[in-house]
Amino acid sequence: MLKFAVLFLVIGLVLALLGFGGIGGAFIGIAKILFFIAIALFVIFLVLGLLAGKAVKDIVD
Repeated sequence: MLKFAVLFLVIGLVLALLGFGGIGGAFIGIAKILFFIAIALFVIFLVLGLLAGKAVKDIVD
């Protein structure tokens, strides 16, 4: 997901430099959305992983 965010960011910056500001801005907006989705998924999976690890530890002990 972060690969796509970086890809859209680079494409948006190139388009903005070439004079296509509207399309470049749209690509950068998509990159922002993808970045925040990736961060949210990371936090969710981090919490789920910590909870699952704690549950496994309780079962083993």
